[in-house]
Amino acid sequence: MQTLETRFEELKRYIGFTAEDAEYLRAARELAEPHFERIAREFYERIRLHEEAHAVFTGEAQIARLHRSLIRWLGRLFGGVYDEAYYHDTATIGRVHVKVGLPQRYMFTAMARIRGSLVAIVEASPSDGPGTAAAVSRLLDLELAIMLESYGDHFVARIQQVEQLEKQALGRSLARTEHRYISAVELARVLILGLDAGGCVRLFNREAERVTGHQRDEVLGRAFVEALHIDDRGDGLRLREQLARFAELHRERPEVHVAVAGDDDEPALETTVQTRNGRTRVVRWRLTYAPAEGDEVAVFALGIDSTDETALLARTQQQEKLAAIGTLAAGLAHEIRNPLNGAQLHLTRLERALRRGDTTPRVFESLTVVGDEMKRLGALVTEFLEFARPRPLRLEPVCVQPLLERVAELVAAQAGDGKVSLRLDVPLAPIELRADRAKLEQVLLNLVCNAIEALAPGGGGNVIVRARRQPRIVTLEVEDDGPGVAPDTPIFDAFYSSKPQGTGLGLSITHRIVTDHGGTIDVDSAPGRSLFRVALPLAPLDSPRKR
Repeated sequence: MQTLETRFEELKRYIGFTAEDAEYLRAARELAEPHFERIAREFYERIRLHEEAHAVFTGEAQIARLHRSLIRWLGRLFGGVYDEAYYHDTATIGRVHVKVGLPQRYMFTAMARIRGSLVAIVEASPSDGPGTAAAVSRLLDLELAIMLESYGDHFVARIQQVEQLEKQALGRSLARTEHRYISAVELARVLILGLDAGGCVRLFNREAERVTGHQRDEVLGRAFVEALHIDDRGDGLRLREQLARFAELHRERPEVHVAVAGDDDEPALETTVQTRNGRTRVVRWRLTYAPAEGDEVAVFALGIDSTDETALLARTQQQEKLAAIGTLAAGLAHEIRNPLNGAQLHLTRLERALRRGDTTPRVFESLTVVGDEMKRLGALVTEFLEFARPRPLRLEPVCVQPLLERVAELVAAQAGDGKVSLRLDVPLAPIELRADRAKLEQVLLNLVCNAIEALAPGGGGNVIVRARRQPRIVTLEVEDDGPGVAPDTPIFDAFYSSKPQGTGLGLSITHRIVTDHGGTIDVDSAPGRSLFRVALPLAPLDSPRKR
């Protein structure tokens, strides 16, 4: 009695995958296995360059797990057993790719990269390279066919769901839909104005009436910018220019009846609006060109009344500025007072000794202490000026790997004295960004020296300096297995320091340098581990950030 052919058997027959191919693959495992780690590493370093592919990952821990899974999968390819269990395992992998949202095109490109790596390895075999290479290609075709079936099933399910939703939507009455639309427009806490191609008001919702004080019948048919007394300077001028662009577009292509929005990256336009009683309100506008057949409204102006928010923000910023000045002044006074008190004490002793004609070594010791305190005071003032008035950034292309190697060389002696193990963990491919090389080196030296000093009291430990590339940023991390930082410790505040002779400005300056580069710095710490993470943008910076 003839048995039914399974889907996997049918696929193998169609592709031409035979038992001889299985033997080729089993025999090639010893040749290919030493390369699995390299292939997996190159695979995931490549993914970091593509934003949509990288977006499916939740973090470095997941990437590490997937790295190990890829190595196991490569070993499975050369296992020599390709039965129904193998088919179901491959189908499961495909469903996982669908679940995490990996775009389907990356399935093809990823398989092509792995195919190229494996074929290059087996073709170099002195025995039967071409036969093994053909077997690899046929097996990867099988893998790809099975995984893509998961995408097909997923797309069919989505299409069926969309069809069901469309049938439900068609069953709703037009009156109910219109009621919801009207309610949404009228009850929204947003000014909604509909304008025709000439910029005249055709729709004016309830929130627009409340904010401006104008009744609907007073503004309908009037020019938007004139009815609300929008000025022709700054954002007001840009708003007028945007309306003019939409009017020109409408004249050139009046037959277009699909929504054509403006630039999503363009910021909201903040203008003043004169109310009916003559007062001024601040409104943030966004304009959208969305003509529809049979409707005179071609542009929607959506506004948010930000008058109170703007005033509150200004008051808050002023209060924060005054509080920051007070905190800095108090901290600086405290730090200056310590060396001055020490110097004053020793000057008093020196004066008494000189009156007695005392020239013992204690007198010269007091002179040395006074000199050291003056130097300490001078260093404090210099460091404070660097914090308060940093020089502008000098941006240039900087390659991360050589920079980290230089930092490691500079701290090698300090690490060796404390028996600290310093290790670099950087990708194979160069990482380049635009930055101030000297200031970035200052950031890394500060973080690495702090990590080494945190380990010194315990007699040694480990410090890891790593770099990771992502689609839009590069992260630089300094990790140590020291005592850690207590929660809620204000380590980035000026004049806070846990060191007896520290000024408390090192991490404050580090924080400022990172933010001036448009980046962020944070710390993840627990007993036995501290990790400082600096994230810097890879996009070119035209100029330093305004302070």
